[in-house]
Amino acid sequence: MTSRFFGLIPAAGSGSRFGDEAPKQYHRLAGKPMLGHAVQSLLAAREIDTVFVVLAAGDEAFRKHDWSEFGERLAPLYCGGPNRRDSVLNGIIASASAVDAGDWVLVHDAARPCLGKAELTRLIAEVSDDEVGGILAVPVADTLKRADDERRILATEPRDRMWQAQTPQMFRHTVLLRALGEHPEATDEAAAVEAMGLRPKLVQGRSTNLKVTYPADLELAELILSKMGSGKMGSE
Repeated sequence: MTSRFFGLIPAAGSGSRFGDEAPKQYHRLAGKPMLGHAVQSLLAAREIDTVFVVLAAGDEAFRKHDWSEFGERLAPLYCGGPNRRDSVLNGIIASASAVDAGDWVLVHDAARPCLGKAELTRLIAEVSDDEVGGILAVPVADTLKRADDERRILATEPRDRMWQAQTPQMFRHTVLLRALGEHPEATDEAAAVEAMGLRPKLVQGRSTNLKVTYPADLELAELILSKMGSGKMGSE
């Protein structure tokens, strides 16, 4: 039986660092909510059947926006947890009636609005034949410093073979269910899979697939989205 592909975006956060009343995922960016860009970037891949968006049970903001452009390929799940891991696990459980155990799930951050189609296509192509799964990531380019509690340098860490994890992170539904259920301490899906003794694959991503964390990131994200929309974004 051929495996299918699904997206899952945890978007149950209630905080915002931008001074808005609405959570960060609903902050308007290049004409639409940030969450809308994340959904759109996943659905750019024809292979992806549906994108599940995991929302807080009391989320009232989602319905205030127009999501009609995505049709039935977008499915909200009101089962978000107190943190990312819980939201993803709850979403995996809630989607089990529509997703088979062997289907692929691509977990993507709501705050990564600039995922490129080329990188997404590369991830799907390289991981589809992998027994474990894999993630988008970029090699670390900057010198890494380890600090003490007073923010004084303790050591310079070698950056050889060091990669910065991004999303999507792509694993089988059954693998995510087990990994996240058994390893609540994991900081992302790959870490949970690693804790099972498995070694996920690293797939070359792009630095433009940034995570919007602080207000200063918004201007850069707007610029990237503008270039992507105009077709001027080259490949690295």
